[in-house]
Amino acid sequence: MTKTITSVERLCAERRIDARQLAERTGVDPRRVQAIVQDRWTPSPQDRDRIAGAFGLSRDRVAWGHKTLVENLWGPT
Repeated sequence: MTKTITSVERLCAERRIDARQLAERTGVDPRRVQAIVQDRWTPSPQDRDRIAGAFGLSRDRVAWGHKTLVENLWGPT
């Protein structure tokens, strides 16, 4: 059985909540939640549990990656 892994951005869209509402539900700093939704911040294990829990999921069912390539920050390697 394959488990579906979904981004926080998609979970918010599916449930029609924004980052501010997610922050209120989880107690995670709103600026951090916004960065997580935009895949600009990789959350701590505790924040992962809070955010995943807000969607009724375990943290292993949520994608926690970055969209910004390191190259964009540091130039080509």
